[in-house]
Amino acid sequence: MFEYFPGNYVWSMSVVATLNSGGLIDEVDRACRPLRELAAQGADVGTRELMAAWAAVADQLEAQAAEAEKAGHRRGAGQKYIRASNYLSQAERMQSAASPDRPAVYQRLMDLLAKGIELIDPATTRVEVPFEGTSLPAYFTGAATPGRPRPPVMVMWNGLDSTKEHMYASGFAVELAARGISTLMVDCPGSGEALRLRGLTARVTTEDWAKACVDYLEARDDVRTDRIGLVGWSLGGYYAPRAAAFEKRLALCVAWGANHNWGAVQKRRLEREGENPVPHYWEHVLWVWGETDLDTFIAKAEDVHLDGVVEHITVPFLIAHGETDRQIPVAYAHRSYEQAVNSPKRELRIFAPAEGASEHIGLDHLPHVGSFIADWIEETLAELDGGR
Repeated sequence: MFEYFPGNYVWSMSVVATLNSGGLIDEVDRACRPLRELAAQGADVGTRELMAAWAAVADQLEAQAAEAEKAGHRRGAGQKYIRASNYLSQAERMQSAASPDRPAVYQRLMDLLAKGIELIDPATTRVEVPFEGTSLPAYFTGAATPGRPRPPVMVMWNGLDSTKEHMYASGFAVELAARGISTLMVDCPGSGEALRLRGLTARVTTEDWAKACVDYLEARDDVRTDRIGLVGWSLGGYYAPRAAAFEKRLALCVAWGANHNWGAVQKRRLEREGENPVPHYWEHVLWVWGETDLDTFIAKAEDVHLDGVVEHITVPFLIAHGETDRQIPVAYAHRSYEQAVNSPKRELRIFAPAEGASEHIGLDHLPHVGSFIADWIEETLAELDGGR
């Protein structure tokens, strides 16, 4: 993996996530260069300065975008708004959960993305998925055409610290749309806007969210309701298989990064084994799961595993994992594959360092793993239709 900040895995991972999700190397370097000395002091030190450095670049981009928009240059303006949102998104996720600025920063990055989408992406709209008396915020990128008014659709879920804005910036929905597949990118409880602005926290029974997503899609007139799939990355590698095991209306499932026993990973992290995904880690997970003390959280996390669960998956199931993932051991990818005995098409794809995408969810070469997954989804949907 390209490590902009040698010795600081967490900050370096954020850099490659940005670069592989539409970031430009000059702008990324401009934000990160002043932070090199701080980065050497550890992941938790200097995150406020990191936020300020990224915000300065986003400020500049927003000003350029506004000027371009005023001049009628919609495409250039939209691109800049979207990049500014992406930079703020990666910096915001690195902040302490207790940071008083987080809600305002998050609202700003959503507003910037909304401007960019309005200017250059008519296929994408912001939507709300009804859920237990409230709703889950999401983006829907449609692939309907006059000749195919009801295409298949993939529901996309994030993980412990990513957001629907990062899912959008990754370009995965564009790849699916090019293959005639729509995408619903959802902030589930415990992530993104659902957590930050609505206070919805994570839970073990992710089939609850899946039911809400499928119910929502079945009510649309531009979706093929018998071809709804689910893909989840990072902690979504637990969320999605768990949901597919028990929500039987789903047509296929992808674990973008296996997360077979996330509870065991937490115990390893207590022993300082493996890498954390974000600074201020334990504060972050307590926030995500709605707990106030570590002992209660660790007890709850013991149920976050897929043993006795993936056996209930009865649809095509892909597990994509990096061979050198420093957060989630590759052995968990093999375990999910070995236990998914009732899937009619189970496939395990391990990405090696020589090809890239061998780190966590392939962030070191995100387009490579993303295009593989998109191809697998397209191929599998065709097979479900008898090869059509």
